[in-house]
Amino acid sequence: MFTPFAFLPGVPVYHPRMLRVVFAEDNYLVREGTVALLSSVDDVEIVGTAESYDELLAAVEEESPDAVLTDIRMPPTGTDEGIRAAKAIRAEHPAVGVVVLSQFADEEYAYDLLKDGAEGLGYLLKERVADVDEVVRALREVARGGSVLDPKVVEALVAAKDRMAHSPLASLTDREREVLSHMAQGENNAAIAKSLFLTERAVEKHINSLFHKLNLTEEPDVHRRVMAVLAFLRETEQA
Repeated sequence: MFTPFAFLPGVPVYHPRMLRVVFAEDNYLVREGTVALLSSVDDVEIVGTAESYDELLAAVEEESPDAVLTDIRMPPTGTDEGIRAAKAIRAEHPAVGVVVLSQFADEEYAYDLLKDGAEGLGYLLKERVADVDEVVRALREVARGGSVLDPKVVEALVAAKDRMAHSPLASLTDREREVLSHMAQGENNAAIAKSLFLTERAVEKHINSLFHKLNLTEEPDVHRRVMAVLAFLRETEQA
């Protein structure tokens, strides 16, 4: 038994008499097995299946389901089709809820899915599919406009936020981060000054300050710039 899903905004779940679902998964065995599990639930009807991004959008257009359950990776690229499909479906069919399944608790994917609004969207790990009651509960929740997050994904998001809060870059001022951003683009002090409408002396002051905050005061100047840029790029990739 695992920790209950994070249901947002936390209102009572409404149980429709029949939940019409479209399921998208390019792996034949996983698709057929999941369809069999969902079909075993009395008030769930699988009205369509899809193996790719285009097939999923077509199935939703044709069947107008209550909810969609989709793998995050499908043809044609096998990267983030599930997330892109979820956004497209919510934009074109706002009454259709979408639960995206992922193999990993990837906070970047979760953020990308929910950053423009969480209404009617869910993000679960594939391992949850074995517990059909929880999956159906999640589908019902997004079908009514709520949101669902797998507890492991919540943990990943909290961990990512905690990493950011404890990063030395968190102590930089907005102006110092701007200067560091331009440094990361390969600009010298004169170019940074021109880009930010500052004097070169002001730029040097900001650079010395951020070097101090990043504990790079004892390093040679060129090395300090490289190390500062690397710290900035690492944080940007994790954000």
